[in-house]
Amino acid sequence: MAILSPNAVSPPGSSLQPTRDLPQECVLLRIFLGEADQYQRRPLYKAIVLRARERGIAGATVLRGGMGFGRSTHLHNANILRLSLDLPMIVEIVDTAEKIDAFLPELQTMMQTGLITAERAQIIRYSHSGPGSERQV
Repeated sequence: MAILSPNAVSPPGSSLQPTRDLPQECVLLRIFLGEADQYQRRPLYKAIVLRARERGIAGATVLRGGMGFGRSTHLHNANILRLSLDLPMIVEIVDTAEKIDAFLPELQTMMQTGLITAERAQIIRYSHSGPGSERQV
């Protein structure tokens, strides 16, 4: 999972908060949605990641699925004969329980459909490529 480094600095003039160290116990939020889902005329998965970044969430990653179905049981499939225009997407977000809990109401207003799950996550490594920036638990 791509997680912003603990020593990262926000661009000048940005309202983004610099990232920080994470405790050993965090929450992994997993959001299941469709590639065609929109929020304010932007792909929903992109809007979620950008909003999480604005809120100072520790990290977010978007994964595109090759095949899947949800509550409607409509099969979304990426095969050579018929490329789906609405492939399954998963957004994974990691941060403390408090930060995730504060983000959930906003996330729920952004989503018309989809599934949100949360699970405990143990942080094993939270680092980037700079010297002296590594923290192992």
